[in-house]
Amino acid sequence: MEQQRNEIASLPATRGCNLLLVHARFNAYSFWNFSEACKLVGAQYPTAPLGLITVAAMLPKHWNVRLVNRNTEELTEEHIAWADVVMSGGMMTQQIDTLRLVDLFHKHGKPVVVGGPDPTSSPHIYDKADFRVLGEVEPIINQFVEAWESGQRKGTLTAEKFQADVTQTPIPRFDLLKFEHYLFIGVQYSRGCPFTCEFCDIIELYGRVPRTKTPPQMLAELQALYDLGYRGHVDFVDDNLIGNRKNLRIFLPELIAWQEAHGYPFEFSTEASINLSDDAELLQLMKKANFFVVFVGIESPDPDTLVMTKKKQNTKRNLAESVHRIYAAGIFVNAGFILGFDTEKGAVGDAMADFIDEAAIPMAMVGLLYACPNTQLTRRLAKEGRLHKNNGVMEQEAGDQCTLGCNFDTLRPMREVLLDYRRVLDKVYDPAAYARRLKRLTDMLDRSGRPKELAKGDYRRALNLFEIVHKIINAVPDAREPLWDAFKYCATKNPSALLHVVTIMAFYVHLGPFSRYVIEQLDRRVAELDAEAEPSLVGHNRPPREVSVAVMM
Repeated sequence: MEQQRNEIASLPATRGCNLLLVHARFNAYSFWNFSEACKLVGAQYPTAPLGLITVAAMLPKHWNVRLVNRNTEELTEEHIAWADVVMSGGMMTQQIDTLRLVDLFHKHGKPVVVGGPDPTSSPHIYDKADFRVLGEVEPIINQFVEAWESGQRKGTLTAEKFQADVTQTPIPRFDLLKFEHYLFIGVQYSRGCPFTCEFCDIIELYGRVPRTKTPPQMLAELQALYDLGYRGHVDFVDDNLIGNRKNLRIFLPELIAWQEAHGYPFEFSTEASINLSDDAELLQLMKKANFFVVFVGIESPDPDTLVMTKKKQNTKRNLAESVHRIYAAGIFVNAGFILGFDTEKGAVGDAMADFIDEAAIPMAMVGLLYACPNTQLTRRLAKEGRLHKNNGVMEQEAGDQCTLGCNFDTLRPMREVLLDYRRVLDKVYDPAAYARRLKRLTDMLDRSGRPKELAKGDYRRALNLFEIVHKIINAVPDAREPLWDAFKYCATKNPSALLHVVTIMAFYVHLGPFSRYVIEQLDRRVAELDAEAEPSLVGHNRPPREVSVAVMM
């Protein structure tokens, strides 16, 4: 810490400040950007900036704090003029806009503070920022406040890894949010994951010993949302909700009691590992607490790939049956899949698409393997001399680290990887295939034992599902017949699941057209690779050095 203080340049001291929190734009053309789907139900963006409003709660009471989310509203000259200091940062897919913000505010003479996962993983990229707050913010936020109030205007503060005491994290400043902008609001219960997936940066950022908030803390956060009048979808943003099952088993009964006492104002989503399906008791507790969707990282149906990438929780099981057990608890599954692993064999694309169909996972987020900074995968590839020299820099705005391509030399010819990726997208996001999975989900999703109605004040009560479906099929005319058929099927066979089936259907407004656009870019890239190949190398297995897939509109 003393060395950090010595790095900080001093200016005359000030008292208090106007601090502007700016949530940077996510890259527009990404598989994760569902803004068009959100507009169908009156929202502007999926979720709110939980990290920034949590930091806001840690700042002194005498500081004035405002929030601007660049994904939902415009940053104005008035905002800039008002601010004494600006705080931004976030994830890798916000990197380009965050750097743009640093330049913009510097032109107006405003100092900028950055933090979050991407600055923590790649601090060198953010050298232009005045303050870099790296790592979990709880142990070092007071150091920043002291530095600012003493007149210091530059420095780097780095937290010790995994030392944040989340039981002391305050209730986020939910009052800064415009609830009507968002499809759902996030809360955080735990940090960290017990597994060792080679490509994942979560264990590098938050450790392998999941730390959890206390039940009274979490109920206080939910009560704060309730008191502000929010009703509806709340997402537990945890990277693995079941990472600390012992504590979760203590918390869930209290959450159930709170929900019952308040008339079930919230419906929850989260992320968890697939071994959730092995724990029938935990699934029932989550059902009673009103969890309705879980994101699961499946990655690949190939056992050798799962072993190689240290995804051991996905091995020695029938993955499709595991997904179906979660459906039987009334919780549907969104899942992530990756291509580009070293152990992949020919036609892995067909096997992946077939698995997605067998498991009946409508929303399958499929991408190319990307070696994120400071992961086991990145260190291994660098040691093997296969890592490209981008050093964590996002070179294009129109995509994310999945769609922009593998940033390393693949063992399989890159052409084969791209063609497999194309094959999965073509099969999985074919309108008939998407609708078929919706119908199979309808058959398996057991919604019994749930509240019969949404809470009063939940904006979804006012939605006309028939009207939304018409908007969907008008937005994607080629999907009109299969999606309309899936809607009618669910309305007849499982009407209690209709709201969620229509919600998944709405995401096709983004996923269908975007997947087809990516396919066009893959075709272009494959043609370029063929043209670049020397005649003597055509048909051989030497991968090209430059492999990024441009995804631009």
